[in-house]
Amino acid sequence: MMKISVIIPSLNERNHLPVTLASLTHMDLLHEVIVVDGGSTDGTREWLSQQQVSRVIDAERGRGAQLNAGARLATGDVLIFLHSDCLLPPDAPRHIMEALANDRVVGGCFLIRFAEQYPRSLWLIALGINGRTLLTRTATGDQAIFVRRSAYELVGGFAAWPLFEDIDLITRIKRLGRFVVQARTVTISGRRWVTYGVWRTTVMMYALRAGYYAGVSPFRLKRWFEDVRF
Repeated sequence: MMKISVIIPSLNERNHLPVTLASLTHMDLLHEVIVVDGGSTDGTREWLSQQQVSRVIDAERGRGAQLNAGARLATGDVLIFLHSDCLLPPDAPRHIMEALANDRVVGGCFLIRFAEQYPRSLWLIALGINGRTLLTRTATGDQAIFVRRSAYELVGGFAAWPLFEDIDLITRIKRLGRFVVQARTVTISGRRWVTYGVWRTTVMMYALRAGYYAGVSPFRLKRWFEDVRF
């Protein structure tokens, strides 16, 4: 049976990480959970040092760098890259195993739903994200991307980018085989939409995505991202 490693990047997630880790504690078929901290200053790292987690390590700040650091230490045959404010469905490992029983499948992701019920417009955003995912067979990092370790290593892991390292990885692994979308949903935090406004946030995300597909450097896009205090 394949072994599944969960890799979680962390940066100042003291409020969200406990819930995410607790949700994984009694989940069947998980081999290990690795948390990679990027220099938290809110007590996250100190809290982690007291928890029963398979591995807690420090790495250079940046999701791509942190995920790569966790993957290097992972001993599983399958890697799940999970954001620290996202909750897997309880039967996620079983569905992943079933998908990867097909040798042509190299990886996949889940659909999403928001943890928050308000503002109600969030359900429209989730509907749009899920529709895009089903249409394009690609995903962003908060959709619990999973991949065979062999495929991840073959494409060289994540790019050391500040944005869109997730989409870039999927683009490359899709050249090796099928990327599947699980019908089950990951529960994600809508805090960014709640804080900055649902439609403002949505427009910003699609503007950044349009810039990426137009060939704008992810480093330049990151500066734009920061300049608007998003």
